[in-house]
Amino acid sequence: MTGIGFERLAVDGEARRGRLTTAHGSVETPAFMPVGTAATVKAMTPEAVAATGAQIILGNTYHLMLRPGAELIDDLGGLHEFMNWPGPILTDSGGFQVMSLAKLRKMSEDGVEFQSHIDGGRYKLSPERSVEIQHRLDSDITMVLDECVALPASDEDLLASVGLSERWAARCKEAFVERDGYGLFGIVQGGINPDLRLRSADGLVNIGFDGYAVGGLAVGEGQEAMFATLDVTVPALPGDRPRYLMGVGKPDDIVGAVLRGIDMFDCVLPTRSGRTGQAFTRRGEVNIRNARHARDPRPLDETCRCPACTDHSRAYLHHLVKSDEILGAMLMTRHNLQYYQDLMTGLRDAIEAGTLQAFADDFANARALGDVEPL
Repeated sequence: MTGIGFERLAVDGEARRGRLTTAHGSVETPAFMPVGTAATVKAMTPEAVAATGAQIILGNTYHLMLRPGAELIDDLGGLHEFMNWPGPILTDSGGFQVMSLAKLRKMSEDGVEFQSHIDGGRYKLSPERSVEIQHRLDSDITMVLDECVALPASDEDLLASVGLSERWAARCKEAFVERDGYGLFGIVQGGINPDLRLRSADGLVNIGFDGYAVGGLAVGEGQEAMFATLDVTVPALPGDRPRYLMGVGKPDDIVGAVLRGIDMFDCVLPTRSGRTGQAFTRRGEVNIRNARHARDPRPLDETCRCPACTDHSRAYLHHLVKSDEILGAMLMTRHNLQYYQDLMTGLRDAIEAGTLQAFADDFANARALGDVEPL
């Protein structure tokens, strides 16, 4: 069988419990992908990432093409070998970073020319070049190059973006080398305009992809608008293909999106928050820098099995983070990724049991309680 496999194992309402099969292994869905921007999940070893239960990670085409270079990674055996991650890898196309990080961008039908934010060098990223880079990286899942429009945007600008992104997606499909265990995902755009979202989805489905992503959300539009956009967009996507909500997100965003039929997620939030002293727990977020934790012998979350919770106290974590010790970032990141993976396990189990709404209600009620009272 060419491409990747996707099997729906159970459904509960719109939510799906599935299994994604790639050249480098299987992924149980709904799944959260830790972000490994520059061939590393920050503050984590590959073994530690795997120990959280993560089965797939995300790499970044833009950053890796600039440093150390896709050709070098290819020469060294591909991204899996380079970073010692044997499992599946999804790479984004580089389009978002070009729009948000690069300088002096020049857009055209052919692609985008830009100046590197690292050394000022000039580069060109076309749909064909993006697919080539991801092929050299040996990505299990390649993302099409799309234009990312910052919100708010006019309907005229969004319409032009949807059209350009569809034409680029068709070129990516043409450039992609089909092989067993490797897939290409299209990306639905259109801002929060329901008509444009449907137009984008219809165009991509007509081209045909191994999976479909919803892009251009979690950029400040608010949760209500995001969910409303998913309510319109997800039913327009093929039910037998995986659905990926890009760049999302907060735990309650993920639960709400799973209820609406999304299968895959990624976000820098758990790792970035870990490095700044914020922990995600079943009772909401905890800022370990706060003085209230300085003498607290209790764990961050007594239900968590990560080393930060089983081996260390809030007081110790507070000390590490306040002292800017590297171990603090490592332990807090490890905890956050464990929390996210445990959340995904809970969602999968609830879908299988047909109790997803009850799980979502219990999740919301626990977070509403807030953190434990200080000692």
